[in-house]
Amino acid sequence: MIYSVDEVLKFIEEEDVKFIRLAFRDAFGVQKNISVSPGEVRKAFEDGASINSKMIEGMKDCSCSTLYLKPDPDTMAILPWRPDSGKVLRMFCDMLTPEGEISEADTRGILKKAEQKARDAGIEFRFGTESEFYLFVKDDEGNPTKIPYDKAGYMDIAPLDKCENVRREISLTIERMGLTPERSHHERGPGQNEIDFHYAKPLKAADQMTTFKMVVSTVADRNGLVADFSPMPLPENPGNGYHINIYAIDSEGHDVVRYAAAGIIERIRDITLFLNPTAASYSRLGSNTAPDKVNWSSAGESELMYIETYKDKTRVELRSPDASSNPYLVYALLIHAGLEGIERKLELPEEMSKEAMLLPGSRREAVKLAENSGFVKGIVPEGIIRTYIS
Repeated sequence: MIYSVDEVLKFIEEEDVKFIRLAFRDAFGVQKNISVSPGEVRKAFEDGASINSKMIEGMKDCSCSTLYLKPDPDTMAILPWRPDSGKVLRMFCDMLTPEGEISEADTRGILKKAEQKARDAGIEFRFGTESEFYLFVKDDEGNPTKIPYDKAGYMDIAPLDKCENVRREISLTIERMGLTPERSHHERGPGQNEIDFHYAKPLKAADQMTTFKMVVSTVADRNGLVADFSPMPLPENPGNGYHINIYAIDSEGHDVVRYAAAGIIERIRDITLFLNPTAASYSRLGSNTAPDKVNWSSAGESELMYIETYKDKTRVELRSPDASSNPYLVYALLIHAGLEGIERKLELPEEMSKEAMLLPGSRREAVKLAENSGFVKGIVPEGIIRTYIS
Protein backbone atom coordinates (compact mmCIF):
# COMPACT_ATOMS: atom_id res chain seq x y z
CA MET A 1 0.00 0.00 0.00
CA ILE A 2 0.96 3.64 -0.48
CA TYR A 3 0.62 5.69 2.70
CA SER A 4 0.63 9.46 3.11
CA VAL A 5 2.45 11.13 5.99
CA ASP A 6 -0.86 11.99 7.64
CA GLU A 7 -1.99 8.35 7.38
CA VAL A 8 1.22 7.22 9.08
CA LEU A 9 0.74 9.76 11.89
CA LYS A 10 -2.88 8.67 12.33
CA PHE A 11 -1.80 5.02 12.45
CA ILE A 12 0.81 5.84 15.11
CA GLU A 13 -1.83 7.53 17.26
CA GLU A 14 -4.54 4.89 16.83
CA GLU A 15 -2.17 1.95 17.45
CA ASP A 16 -0.56 3.49 20.56
CA VAL A 17 2.90 3.51 18.96
CA LYS A 18 5.48 4.99 21.33
CA PHE A 19 8.74 4.30 19.48
CA ILE A 20 9.52 4.58 15.78
CA ARG A 21 12.62 2.82 14.50
CA LEU A 22 14.13 4.52 11.47
CA ALA A 23 16.07 1.70 9.80
CA PHE A 24 18.91 1.94 7.31
CA ARG A 25 21.86 -0.26 6.32
CA ASP A 26 25.63 -0.09 6.00
CA ALA A 27 27.57 -0.99 2.84
CA PHE A 28 27.32 -4.70 3.64
CA GLY A 29 23.56 -4.58 4.15
CA VAL A 30 23.72 -4.88 7.94
CA GLN A 31 20.61 -3.21 9.34
CA LYS A 32 21.06 -0.22 11.66
CA ASN A 33 18.47 2.08 13.22
CA ILE A 34 17.74 5.02 15.46
CA SER A 35 14.54 5.41 17.50
CA VAL A 36 12.45 8.56 17.61
CA SER A 37 9.30 9.50 19.49
CA PRO A 38 5.94 10.05 17.71
CA GLY A 39 6.39 13.81 18.01
CA GLU A 40 9.53 13.67 15.85
CA VAL A 41 8.05 11.68 12.95
CA ARG A 42 6.67 14.59 10.91
CA LYS A 43 10.04 16.34 11.17
CA ALA A 44 11.76 13.14 9.96
CA PHE A 45 9.46 13.06 6.92
CA GLU A 46 10.07 16.72 6.14
CA ASP A 47 13.73 17.24 7.03
CA GLY A 48 15.13 13.80 7.83
CA ALA A 49 16.64 12.54 11.09
CA SER A 50 20.38 13.18 11.30
CA ILE A 51 23.03 10.48 11.83
CA ASN A 52 26.84 10.57 12.00
CA SER A 53 27.75 8.87 8.70
CA LYS A 54 31.45 8.59 9.56
CA MET A 55 30.67 5.85 12.09
CA ILE A 56 28.87 3.64 9.54
CA GLU A 57 30.73 0.94 7.58
CA GLY A 58 31.20 2.05 3.98
CA MET A 59 30.47 5.70 4.69
CA LYS A 60 33.70 6.84 6.29
CA ASP A 61 34.80 8.40 3.01
CA CYS A 62 31.50 10.26 2.61
CA SER A 63 31.93 13.94 1.78
CA CYS A 64 29.13 14.64 4.30
CA SER A 65 29.76 13.86 7.96
CA THR A 66 26.01 14.09 8.61
CA LEU A 67 23.36 12.25 6.61
CA TYR A 68 19.60 12.47 7.06
CA LEU A 69 17.22 9.52 7.31
CA LYS A 70 13.98 10.08 5.42
CA PRO A 71 11.38 7.35 6.13
CA ASP A 72 9.63 5.43 3.36
CA PRO A 73 6.02 5.26 4.64
CA ASP A 74 5.22 2.22 2.48
CA THR A 75 7.61 0.12 4.59
CA MET A 76 6.02 0.74 7.98
CA ALA A 77 5.45 -2.36 10.08
CA ILE A 78 4.77 -3.02 13.75
CA LEU A 79 7.42 -5.20 15.41
CA PRO A 80 5.19 -8.05 16.68
CA TRP A 81 7.54 -9.14 19.48
CA ARG A 82 7.40 -5.77 21.22
CA PRO A 83 4.69 -4.94 23.85
CA ASP A 84 1.09 -4.37 22.69
CA SER A 85 0.99 -1.28 24.88
CA GLY A 86 3.48 1.27 23.64
CA LYS A 87 4.13 -0.45 20.30
CA VAL A 88 7.25 -0.15 18.17
CA LEU A 89 6.94 0.78 14.50
CA ARG A 90 9.74 0.28 11.96
CA MET A 91 10.22 2.12 8.66
CA PHE A 92 13.08 1.79 6.18
CA CYS A 93 14.73 5.06 5.24
CA ASP A 94 16.56 6.67 2.37
CA MET A 95 19.81 8.41 3.32
CA LEU A 96 19.99 12.02 2.16
CA THR A 97 22.81 14.54 1.98
CA PRO A 98 22.34 18.04 3.49
CA GLU A 99 21.34 19.14 -0.03
CA GLY A 100 18.45 16.66 -0.03
CA GLU A 101 20.00 14.25 -2.56
CA ILE A 102 20.19 10.49 -1.96
CA SER A 103 23.70 9.75 -0.70
CA GLU A 104 25.90 7.73 -3.05
CA ALA A 105 26.73 5.55 -0.02
CA ASP A 106 23.06 4.52 0.29
CA THR A 107 22.81 1.09 -1.33
CA ARG A 108 19.01 1.34 -1.29
CA GLY A 109 19.45 4.39 -3.49
CA ILE A 110 21.73 2.43 -5.84
CA LEU A 111 18.96 -0.15 -6.26
CA LYS A 112 16.38 2.58 -6.89
CA LYS A 113 18.54 3.93 -9.74
CA ALA A 114 18.84 0.45 -11.22
CA GLU A 115 15.05 0.01 -11.05
CA GLN A 116 14.58 3.33 -12.82
CA LYS A 117 17.02 2.33 -15.56
CA ALA A 118 15.03 -0.88 -16.10
CA ARG A 119 11.74 1.08 -16.24
CA ASP A 120 13.24 3.50 -18.78
CA ALA A 121 14.19 0.49 -20.90
CA GLY A 122 10.67 -0.93 -20.61
CA ILE A 123 11.82 -3.94 -18.59
CA GLU A 124 10.26 -5.21 -15.38
CA PHE A 125 12.42 -7.30 -13.04
CA ARG A 126 11.22 -9.28 -10.06
CA PHE A 127 13.19 -11.39 -7.60
CA GLY A 128 12.19 -14.34 -5.42
CA THR A 129 14.42 -15.72 -2.69
CA GLU A 130 15.31 -19.06 -1.15
CA SER A 131 17.39 -18.41 1.96
CA GLU A 132 19.02 -21.04 4.17
CA PHE A 133 20.10 -20.71 7.80
CA TYR A 134 21.17 -22.91 10.70
CA LEU A 135 19.65 -22.94 14.18
CA PHE A 136 22.17 -23.61 16.97
CA VAL A 137 21.57 -24.02 20.70
CA LYS A 138 23.05 -21.69 23.32
CA ASP A 139 25.16 -22.83 26.26
CA ASP A 140 24.16 -22.45 29.93
CA GLU A 141 25.51 -18.91 29.92
CA GLY A 142 23.36 -17.96 26.93
CA ASN A 143 26.30 -17.82 24.53
CA PRO A 144 26.00 -19.17 20.96
CA THR A 145 27.44 -22.59 20.17
CA LYS A 146 27.85 -24.60 16.97
CA ILE A 147 25.63 -27.39 18.27
CA PRO A 148 22.72 -27.87 15.82
CA TYR A 149 19.21 -27.76 17.23
CA ASP A 150 18.39 -31.12 15.65
CA LYS A 151 19.86 -33.90 13.51
CA ALA A 152 17.18 -33.95 10.83
CA GLY A 153 17.81 -33.95 7.08
CA TYR A 154 16.22 -32.72 3.89
CA MET A 155 12.47 -32.13 4.25
CA ASP A 156 12.25 -34.38 7.32
CA ILE A 157 9.28 -33.99 9.63
CA ALA A 158 8.81 -33.96 13.40
CA PRO A 159 9.97 -35.43 15.70
CA LEU A 160 13.26 -35.54 13.76
CA ASP A 161 12.64 -31.94 12.65
CA LYS A 162 12.76 -29.99 15.91
CA CYS A 163 12.96 -26.71 13.99
CA GLU A 164 9.39 -26.99 12.68
CA ASN A 165 7.78 -24.84 15.37
CA VAL A 166 10.46 -22.15 15.09
CA ARG A 167 9.98 -21.95 11.30
CA ARG A 168 6.23 -21.68 11.85
CA GLU A 169 6.71 -18.84 14.34
CA ILE A 170 9.06 -17.06 11.92
CA SER A 171 6.52 -17.37 9.09
CA LEU A 172 3.64 -16.12 11.24
CA THR A 173 5.71 -13.21 12.53
CA ILE A 174 6.68 -12.21 9.01
CA GLU A 175 3.02 -12.34 7.95
CA ARG A 176 2.08 -10.01 10.83
CA MET A 177 4.60 -7.55 9.35
CA GLY A 178 2.82 -7.60 6.00
CA LEU A 179 5.04 -10.10 4.12
CA THR A 180 4.00 -13.51 2.84
CA PRO A 181 6.46 -16.42 2.78
CA GLU A 182 5.84 -19.01 0.07
CA ARG A 183 7.05 -22.20 1.77
CA SER A 184 9.46 -23.51 4.39
CA HIS A 185 11.17 -26.80 5.15
CA HIS A 186 14.13 -28.46 6.84
CA GLU A 187 17.27 -28.40 4.73
CA ARG A 188 20.02 -31.03 4.33
CA GLY A 189 22.23 -30.00 7.23
CA PRO A 190 21.49 -30.73 10.92
CA GLY A 191 19.53 -27.76 12.26
CA GLN A 192 19.46 -26.20 8.78
CA ASN A 193 16.29 -24.55 7.45
CA GLU A 194 14.98 -22.79 4.38
CA ILE A 195 12.19 -20.24 3.97
CA ASP A 196 11.25 -19.00 0.49
CA PHE A 197 9.48 -15.89 -0.77
CA HIS A 198 7.42 -15.22 -3.91
CA TYR A 199 8.65 -12.87 -6.61
CA ALA A 200 8.56 -9.17 -5.68
CA LYS A 201 9.73 -5.93 -7.23
CA PRO A 202 13.45 -5.39 -6.54
CA LEU A 203 13.17 -2.77 -3.80
CA LYS A 204 10.46 -4.69 -1.97
CA ALA A 205 12.44 -7.92 -2.35
CA ALA A 206 15.53 -6.30 -0.79
CA ASP A 207 13.51 -4.75 2.07
CA GLN A 208 11.88 -8.15 2.53
CA MET A 209 15.22 -9.95 2.82
CA THR A 210 16.44 -7.40 5.38
CA THR A 211 13.25 -7.85 7.41
CA PHE A 212 13.46 -11.62 7.10
CA LYS A 213 16.97 -11.84 8.56
CA MET A 214 15.95 -9.60 11.48
CA VAL A 215 12.85 -11.71 12.20
CA VAL A 216 14.72 -15.03 11.99
CA SER A 217 17.42 -13.83 14.40
CA THR A 218 14.86 -12.37 16.82
CA VAL A 219 12.55 -15.40 16.87
CA ALA A 220 15.50 -17.75 17.26
CA ASP A 221 16.77 -15.73 20.22
CA ARG A 222 13.32 -15.74 21.84
CA ASN A 223 13.41 -19.55 21.61
CA GLY A 224 16.82 -19.79 23.25
CA LEU A 225 18.56 -20.42 19.92
CA VAL A 226 20.88 -18.54 17.58
CA ALA A 227 20.32 -18.22 13.83
CA ASP A 228 23.37 -18.42 11.56
CA PHE A 229 23.15 -17.25 7.91
CA SER A 230 26.90 -17.42 7.32
CA PRO A 231 28.10 -19.34 4.23
CA MET A 232 29.79 -22.27 6.05
CA PRO A 233 28.78 -22.51 9.72
CA LEU A 234 29.77 -26.21 9.89
CA PRO A 235 32.72 -27.14 7.63
CA GLU A 236 31.65 -30.77 7.21
CA ASN A 237 28.04 -29.93 6.37
CA PRO A 238 26.18 -28.06 3.61
CA GLY A 239 26.67 -24.32 3.52
CA ASN A 240 23.96 -21.67 3.53
CA GLY A 241 22.91 -20.42 0.12
CA TYR A 242 20.80 -17.42 -0.84
CA HIS A 243 19.30 -18.56 -4.13
CA ILE A 244 17.69 -15.81 -6.20
CA ASN A 245 14.89 -16.49 -8.67
CA ILE A 246 14.85 -13.96 -11.49
CA TYR A 247 11.88 -12.82 -13.57
CA ALA A 248 12.03 -10.30 -16.43
CA ILE A 249 9.48 -9.18 -19.04
CA ASP A 250 9.49 -6.37 -21.59
CA SER A 251 6.84 -3.70 -22.09
CA GLU A 252 4.81 -6.02 -24.34
CA GLY A 253 4.79 -8.79 -21.75
CA HIS A 254 7.37 -10.97 -23.51
CA ASP A 255 9.56 -13.18 -21.33
CA VAL A 256 13.13 -11.88 -21.73
CA VAL A 257 14.69 -13.58 -18.72
CA ARG A 258 16.94 -15.87 -20.81
CA TYR A 259 18.63 -12.81 -22.30
CA ALA A 260 18.95 -11.40 -18.76
CA ALA A 261 20.44 -14.70 -17.58
CA ALA A 262 23.03 -14.59 -20.37
CA GLY A 263 23.97 -11.04 -19.34
CA ILE A 264 24.39 -12.10 -15.72
CA ILE A 265 26.52 -15.09 -16.72
CA GLU A 266 28.77 -12.75 -18.73
CA ARG A 267 29.27 -10.44 -15.71
CA ILE A 268 29.12 -12.95 -12.85
CA ARG A 269 32.87 -13.13 -12.20
CA ASP A 270 33.13 -9.33 -11.99
CA ILE A 271 30.30 -9.06 -9.45
CA THR A 272 31.04 -12.14 -7.32
CA LEU A 273 32.73 -10.04 -4.61
CA PHE A 274 29.37 -8.43 -3.86
CA LEU A 275 27.38 -11.68 -4.06
CA ASN A 276 29.93 -13.48 -1.88
CA PRO A 277 31.69 -10.83 0.23
CA THR A 278 33.38 -12.89 2.97
CA ALA A 279 36.35 -15.24 2.94
CA ALA A 280 34.04 -18.02 4.15
CA SER A 281 31.90 -17.52 1.03
CA TYR A 282 34.61 -19.19 -1.05
CA SER A 283 34.71 -22.24 1.22
CA ARG A 284 31.07 -22.82 0.32
CA LEU A 285 31.46 -22.42 -3.45
CA GLY A 286 32.28 -25.81 -4.95
CA SER A 287 31.31 -27.77 -1.84
CA ASN A 288 28.30 -30.08 -1.68
CA THR A 289 25.98 -28.73 -4.42
CA ALA A 290 27.13 -25.09 -4.36
CA PRO A 291 28.43 -24.01 -7.78
CA ASP A 292 32.01 -23.16 -8.69
CA LYS A 293 31.68 -22.87 -12.48
CA VAL A 294 30.07 -20.25 -14.72
CA ASN A 295 27.49 -22.57 -16.26
CA TRP A 296 23.79 -23.37 -16.40
CA SER A 297 21.53 -26.36 -16.84
CA SER A 298 18.00 -27.61 -16.51
CA ALA A 299 19.12 -30.53 -14.34
CA GLY A 300 19.04 -28.82 -10.95
CA GLU A 301 22.31 -30.18 -9.56
CA SER A 302 25.38 -28.00 -8.93
CA GLU A 303 25.16 -25.42 -11.72
CA LEU A 304 25.49 -21.66 -11.30
CA MET A 305 22.08 -21.16 -12.90
CA TYR A 306 19.16 -23.53 -12.94
CA ILE A 307 16.85 -22.67 -15.84
CA GLU A 308 13.54 -24.41 -16.46
CA THR A 309 10.43 -23.70 -18.51
CA TYR A 310 7.06 -24.72 -17.10
CA LYS A 311 3.71 -23.81 -18.66
CA ASP A 312 5.45 -21.41 -21.06
CA LYS A 313 7.12 -19.52 -18.21
CA THR A 314 10.87 -19.55 -17.66
CA ARG A 315 12.35 -19.66 -14.18
CA VAL A 316 15.98 -18.66 -13.67
CA GLU A 317 17.56 -19.48 -10.31
CA LEU A 318 20.97 -18.00 -9.50
CA ARG A 319 22.62 -20.29 -6.95
CA SER A 320 25.98 -18.70 -6.09
CA PRO A 321 25.04 -15.83 -3.68
CA ASP A 322 25.02 -16.21 0.09
CA ALA A 323 23.22 -14.17 2.73
CA SER A 324 26.33 -12.32 3.91
CA SER A 325 25.69 -10.15 0.84
CA ASN A 326 23.81 -6.85 0.70
CA PRO A 327 20.56 -7.55 -1.21
CA TYR A 328 20.29 -3.94 -2.40
CA LEU A 329 23.68 -4.12 -4.11
CA VAL A 330 23.08 -7.66 -5.36
CA TYR A 331 19.79 -6.81 -7.05
CA ALA A 332 21.18 -3.59 -8.52
CA LEU A 333 24.09 -5.46 -10.11
CA LEU A 334 21.81 -8.23 -11.41
CA ILE A 335 19.48 -5.66 -12.99
CA HIS A 336 22.34 -3.89 -14.77
CA ALA A 337 23.86 -7.17 -15.99
CA GLY A 338 20.44 -8.46 -17.01
CA LEU A 339 19.69 -5.26 -18.96
CA GLU A 340 22.95 -5.68 -20.88
CA GLY A 341 21.89 -9.18 -21.87
CA ILE A 342 18.42 -8.02 -22.92
CA GLU A 343 19.65 -5.01 -24.90
CA ARG A 344 22.20 -7.13 -26.76
CA LYS A 345 19.90 -10.16 -27.01
CA LEU A 346 22.67 -12.35 -25.67
CA GLU A 347 22.28 -16.09 -26.07
CA LEU A 348 23.08 -18.47 -23.24
CA PRO A 349 26.29 -20.48 -23.65
CA GLU A 350 26.13 -24.20 -24.27
CA GLU A 351 24.40 -26.02 -21.40
CA MET A 352 26.95 -27.36 -18.89
CA SER A 353 29.76 -26.45 -21.27
CA LYS A 354 33.06 -28.20 -20.54
CA GLU A 355 34.80 -24.93 -21.37
CA ALA A 356 32.95 -22.97 -18.68
CA MET A 357 35.13 -20.62 -16.64
CA LEU A 358 35.47 -21.01 -12.90
CA LEU A 359 33.95 -18.62 -10.39
CA PRO A 360 36.58 -16.82 -8.29
CA GLY A 361 38.14 -19.38 -5.98
CA SER A 362 39.01 -16.91 -3.22
CA ARG A 363 38.04 -13.51 -1.95
CA ARG A 364 41.39 -12.18 -3.16
CA GLU A 365 40.61 -13.27 -6.72
CA ALA A 366 37.11 -11.78 -6.49
CA VAL A 367 38.60 -8.48 -5.28
CA LYS A 368 40.95 -8.28 -8.27
CA LEU A 369 38.13 -8.94 -10.72
CA ALA A 370 35.88 -6.28 -9.14
CA GLU A 371 38.76 -3.81 -8.87
CA ASN A 372 39.47 -4.05 -12.60
CA SER A 373 35.85 -4.07 -13.77
CA GLY A 374 34.54 -1.03 -15.60
CA PHE A 375 31.08 -2.56 -15.28
CA VAL A 376 31.29 -2.57 -11.46
CA LYS A 377 32.78 0.93 -11.32
CA GLY A 378 29.88 2.24 -13.39
CA ILE A 379 27.37 1.07 -10.77
CA VAL A 380 29.02 0.90 -7.35
CA PRO A 381 30.48 4.13 -5.89
CA GLU A 382 34.22 4.21 -5.30
CA GLY A 383 33.84 4.46 -1.51
CA ILE A 384 31.79 1.27 -1.35
CA ILE A 385 34.20 -0.56 -3.67
CA ARG A 386 37.08 0.44 -1.40
CA THR A 387 35.15 -0.83 1.63
CA TYR A 388 34.65 -4.24 0.01
CA ILE A 389 38.23 -4.43 -1.22
CA SER A 390 39.64 -3.65 2.21
